[in-house]
Amino acid sequence: MSKFDTILFDFDGTIMDTNNVIIMSWQHTFRTLENREEKVDNIVKTFGEPLEITMKRFFPDVPVERSLETYRSFHRDNFGELIKMFPGMRELLAEVKKRGYKIGLVTSRLLPTTMEGLEKYDIIDYFDGIVAAEDTTKHKPDPEPVNIALKKLGSSAGRAIMLGDTMFDIKCAANAGVKSVLVSWSLALKGQKDFVDNAPDYIIDKAEELLEIL
Repeated sequence: MSKFDTILFDFDGTIMDTNNVIIMSWQHTFRTLENREEKVDNIVKTFGEPLEITMKRFFPDVPVERSLETYRSFHRDNFGELIKMFPGMRELLAEVKKRGYKIGLVTSRLLPTTMEGLEKYDIIDYFDGIVAAEDTTKHKPDPEPVNIALKKLGSSAGRAIMLGDTMFDIKCAANAGVKSVLVSWSLALKGQKDFVDNAPDYIIDKAEELLEIL
């Protein structure tokens, strides 16, 4: 018998490769607001952080509503064409669903583009519950998003495991008392090495390696 009955997935950088659309949306925002482009490494360091927080730090003198709309308008228009699933993720979702695990999605992304990605790749039916940015007043690394997901799924922290690609995911899981899995295909790993206090419980190099942990 598996020690887990619930699997929580992050969206960006874990299930879906959204790197290009995020970087391009940021560069569009920098060009529009400051007539320049930002170093890609500085953008990557923000992956996983709620967008509004990053906006206030990057553009402290610009009303956050303006900077957010500049970013989101470009993002909405280009999202569907620039995303793709990471190798093995569809097969992994199908297998854990077949085995009877409860599956949740916990993302700091807004629900409309999250749903667009899930529907584009026809994987929405694998998920028993979704927690997006609109569903919580606190965001990763606060445990609230995971706690909400567990409540939706009728699951306990001690029987859950979460996959993510950033320190925000790993710390969120740890703060909620959930075991964590770091995916090594993360672009964010290049910019975020702060796992000293909350090291992941597991690291996988391929999606199917999760099955060995379960």
